[in-house]
Amino acid sequence: MKKAGPAPAFSLTSSAMGVTLLAPMGNTTTSLKLTDELKEKVGELAHGVAQTPHAYMVEAIAEKVARDEKRREFIDAAERSRAEFKRTGIVYAHEDVMRWFSDRVAGKKTRKPKPIRIPKALR
Repeated sequence: MKKAGPAPAFSLTSSAMGVTLLAPMGNTTTSLKLTDELKEKVGELAHGVAQTPHAYMVEAIAEKVARDEKRREFIDAAERSRAEFKRTGIVYAHEDVMRWFSDRVAGKKTRKPKPIRIPKALR
């Protein structure tokens, strides 16, 4: 006896008001109100990449979520870096870091760049 494959991530129904995506648990429903123009574009583009409009929209949403998560991670890392600078005041000259990095990539032994301490009043 063959096992059934995994359930689809979402099921799709169309209505006059737009497109409704249903979550697999059945306890969450999300409606997307699409203009006729956007719905037509989605259909054409989905057909061009051999996808259903549903699969195309789910993939587009997943890509947008992943992109926004990466952006958030980048901003969080920048904020942590700024907090570390404010706490320590340590910076490095760009030229020194680039030289060190280039030497390391080339397999050369090289000294780490010299840290520069910025006074608290200037942080």
